[in-house]
Amino acid sequence: MTTRLFTVLIGVLLALALMTALAFGPVPVSLRELGIWTLHWSPMSLPDLPRHIDIVLGDIRLPRVLMGLMIGASLAMAGAAIQGLFRNPLADPGLIGVSSGAALAALAVIVLGNTVLAGFMATFGFLALPFAAFVGALLVTWIIYSIARLTPGGGQVTTLILAGVAITAFSGAVSGLLTYMADDAALRSFTFWSMGSLASVTWRDLAIAAPWMSVSLIGFPLLAGPLNVMLMGESVASHLGIDPNRIRRRVFVLTALAVGAGVSVAGMIGFVGLVVPHLVRLALGPDHRALIPLSGLVGAALLVWADILARLLVTPAELPIGIITALLGGPFFLYLLMRQTTEGIQHD
Repeated sequence: MTTRLFTVLIGVLLALALMTALAFGPVPVSLRELGIWTLHWSPMSLPDLPRHIDIVLGDIRLPRVLMGLMIGASLAMAGAAIQGLFRNPLADPGLIGVSSGAALAALAVIVLGNTVLAGFMATFGFLALPFAAFVGALLVTWIIYSIARLTPGGGQVTTLILAGVAITAFSGAVSGLLTYMADDAALRSFTFWSMGSLASVTWRDLAIAAPWMSVSLIGFPLLAGPLNVMLMGESVASHLGIDPNRIRRRVFVLTALAVGAGVSVAGMIGFVGLVVPHLVRLALGPDHRALIPLSGLVGAALLVWADILARLLVTPAELPIGIITALLGGPFFLYLLMRQTTEGIQHD
């Protein structure tokens, strides 16, 4: 499949997702109402629309859809970059524990923000939560890469997975301790973090998280060329004028920004960074110049469709979006793991 045809197909899928996400839900919106609102949308109520339709579309569904687009794109790009850096198709921000580290840091701010971390909250204000999630994601990313560097061959699959399991287990244990200390409001927030959801996203959340994710959405494609060179090995990259340490640092920071910002507003959403880059790689090949931006496009479409399913499957209730992505990504991860194992046996 050519890159142009693939881009057109995903663009159509994304357009359908946007229309469906805005039109369908507990409050139905007709195509006529959606068309009027789309053509004449403004912060003021529209005379041709009922007031509740204007509120549902402008204040509830639009920020939710925009956040889904940005989180899906940033997670997918982060997955593509990490897989290129590790030269391993099983690397993923959620699988190797980056998301759990970001969620733990955010949970610590929620539970301890008025006591132990009161000074931190006073210093950073409304940016405290995304900044803490960023630091947690960055710390875990650095730990994982340090482990990979100590492993012959740049990080074996088993080592990376076990390291991710260990970090996730440790984060879960500390989260359990924080849960024991939390009040009822913090417990409800913990449920949100553990399963992920876009249900409570507002324009304020979008204003806080979007700038952080925008940096990663712009930065990852700029690393496509160096990541292509690093696929041949760090020594080759060094001889060709690429500084591997500088590329690693940039991938770390951009991944932490993408994951930390997403977790700070939507909780833990797994498997997007694992599934999407692999699908794009199967369709178009390993060239990061196409892989990274198109992974972002596919990731945005995937997360919006997953959010649509989360809203519609158990209407009027709503499933956490993390459940939907896990149901899709879990079997796919098992397939990838079995394929890697089979190829390893054949090479031996």
